[in-house]
Amino acid sequence: MNAEKLFDMNQNVEGILIFNGGEATVDSSFFYFTQLTRGLFEGSYVFLTRKNLKVITSQLEEQTARSEDLDVMVFSSNKDKNTILKELTEDMTFIGLNYSGLTYKDFLNLKEILPDKEFIDVGESIMNLRQIKTEREIGKIREAAKIVSEVAEVIPEKLKEGMTENELAALVNYEMMKRGASSPSFDTIAAFGPDTAEPHFTGGVRKLKKGDVVLIDFGARYERYCSDMTRTFFFGKPDKEMMDVYQTVLQAQLAGIKAVSEGKNGKEVDREARKIIDSSRFSGRFIHSLGHGVGLNVHDHPALSPSYDFFLKENMVVTVEPGIYLTGKGGVRIEDDVVVKKDGCEVLTTAPKELQII
Repeated sequence: MNAEKLFDMNQNVEGILIFNGGEATVDSSFFYFTQLTRGLFEGSYVFLTRKNLKVITSQLEEQTARSEDLDVMVFSSNKDKNTILKELTEDMTFIGLNYSGLTYKDFLNLKEILPDKEFIDVGESIMNLRQIKTEREIGKIREAAKIVSEVAEVIPEKLKEGMTENELAALVNYEMMKRGASSPSFDTIAAFGPDTAEPHFTGGVRKLKKGDVVLIDFGARYERYCSDMTRTFFFGKPDKEMMDVYQTVLQAQLAGIKAVSEGKNGKEVDREARKIIDSSRFSGRFIHSLGHGVGLNVHDHPALSPSYDFFLKENMVVTVEPGIYLTGKGGVRIEDDVVVKKDGCEVLTTAPKELQII
């Protein structure tokens, strides 16, 4: 990763420390700069200067860090770690931190270790860097998208009358990992019938029956990078209203994808999709933003929203996911991941999305 750009954005900063707290406080930026694909790296740091990157980690992670040909400094105790931090920053005054990746306790601990330093928040600059993906990053997201695309194609054959939503979610997770995912990129949403009207539905025990809408929102994590896709199916022939909902959402999604290109404001892309829905009899039933960024986090940054100015740049990866939700009856959402190009976009998630009745 190009650390020089980060220092260009923060001219006063002499060094940058990125702390990865562990399971409860993972800082994805630690893995952005190192591109480490394995290991937990609890309590570890990345130390950046304009020309160098060092990983400060415990003996538990030494072998993993060295396998990636990184400059590694190993500590055996907290006292040892603190000494390393003091020595590395000895001749510096202004140290950059990613405030959003630190707990308050961790921040106070750093102030105690390095009491003579001035800390500067460089988190926004890091996120600006992370929005535009390198070819290496896009390759990982492309593989994560390939996994979910393949899984989406086998979902119809997995649908059985009487199965629960949680059972389907587990099957989808298994199919992703069988194809090379290290894990789901978020808790898989599997919803049947009226539950599909809740955009963030989780943890369902409803049993599948004929006539139900089936909505699956899922993503794969591949070498720490995420995909995010939604497909909606009909288990048995739906009524005309739900078929109209599906076709309206599909047309809105195609319009949104067509509107994506470098230089477009996310508001404008959202508007192109939203006007399809709002010109139909389902006006007002699209109740969330059109899309978000995807990367090391499944919601990497905001992107396509009616209330947020965000100008798209080449090699950003964003979702396009309109939906219509009819309370008490059901909902439809169709979602794909796309890479922004100069004159359009590349759709990474390639599973069919024409209306399917199973």
